[in-house]
Amino acid sequence: MSFETLRLGEALIARPSVTPLDAGCQALITDRLKPLGFECETLESGPADFRVTNLWAKRTGRVMAGQAAPLLVFAGHTDVVPTGPLAQWHSDPFVPTHRNGMLYGRGASDMKTSLAAMVVAVEEFLAQHPDPALSIAFLLTSDEEGPANDGTVIVCDALKARGEKLDYCIVGEPTSVERVGDMVKNGRRGTMSGKLTVKGIQGHIAYPHLAKNPIHLLAPALAELVATVWDNGNGFFPPTSWQVSNIHGGTGASNVIPGTVVVDFNFRFSTESTPEGLQQRVHDILARHGLQPGEGYDLAWTLGGRPFITPPGTLVDAVRHAIRLETGLETELSTTGGTSDGRFIAQICPQVIELGPTNATIHKIDECVPVAEIEPLKNIYRRVLEALAA
Repeated sequence: MSFETLRLGEALIARPSVTPLDAGCQALITDRLKPLGFECETLESGPADFRVTNLWAKRTGRVMAGQAAPLLVFAGHTDVVPTGPLAQWHSDPFVPTHRNGMLYGRGASDMKTSLAAMVVAVEEFLAQHPDPALSIAFLLTSDEEGPANDGTVIVCDALKARGEKLDYCIVGEPTSVERVGDMVKNGRRGTMSGKLTVKGIQGHIAYPHLAKNPIHLLAPALAELVATVWDNGNGFFPPTSWQVSNIHGGTGASNVIPGTVVVDFNFRFSTESTPEGLQQRVHDILARHGLQPGEGYDLAWTLGGRPFITPPGTLVDAVRHAIRLETGLETELSTTGGTSDGRFIAQICPQVIELGPTNATIHKIDECVPVAEIEPLKNIYRRVLEALAA
């Protein structure tokens, strides 16, 4: 058993890279990639008080029969979420620690172990195949756990402007449930939020004829929004969901009719719906209940990401085969969970999947990953490289 992946993972965990800090993680990875022939480029973005570090590193493969080698991108993030109360951790979150077969530390599962496994997998692959008919790249950011405005999306925009062609991408998100490789994400739902402000007239609660209660105005429309079936999903996605996250109305006094009510809501939507179509349906429902934009309400939309799907094909088949060879598991394809940077990469890459370690402790106190998962994860990545280069 090699300890290279474990040691690199520990070195990454030891760097306190809370968003947007990279804390030298990408420099450490660059130092491993440059001797392998990677051209490494750092792209910084964001204001001075939220400076984001991004890395694009590429090694061009051998041309065969006049055709450029296909490009496989390993993507991920070096930033981690805040630790939470340090007193509740059983060991320093930025001192990699072993207990009972687990490696503890912030980022152990999400997702520094994946990054280490990717790097070592590439090192081992190139040692055996120094001139493969496969180009390999790394796309890393320190702004995935934060607002994600200056991270992967910036790099993708730059690559698109250059005409860079991406064929396959593996994002190292922790997708496994019980055992490494038992689940991969071959797509994600879209996410879109709305902030709805319904306007009324504030007044004394004993004189309702002199006021207009916006909560009462909203209630019938809200009931219809809750009951609406937006779509039925498909073979890859569950039905689109609409959920209220916050409602704010009133002054805090019991004898005042409020002047406005504000509702925050979110769609998690499948490929059966579009952002434009969902927006129009919301406006239509409000109109049916006597609410008109401008005079009756304001509605601000935020599109967090469009849905994407990678059906079974070259990349999915390679990943399934690699997992089967390494673990004996028949992996489950899933689109559940939240969003990832895959939503940006899928806009310029036709085949994107997410594959990483078990995710039971991500973002938690005492985040950890089973040490026994680390080498198999690295071997799965290496086997995918071998399959795509064949």
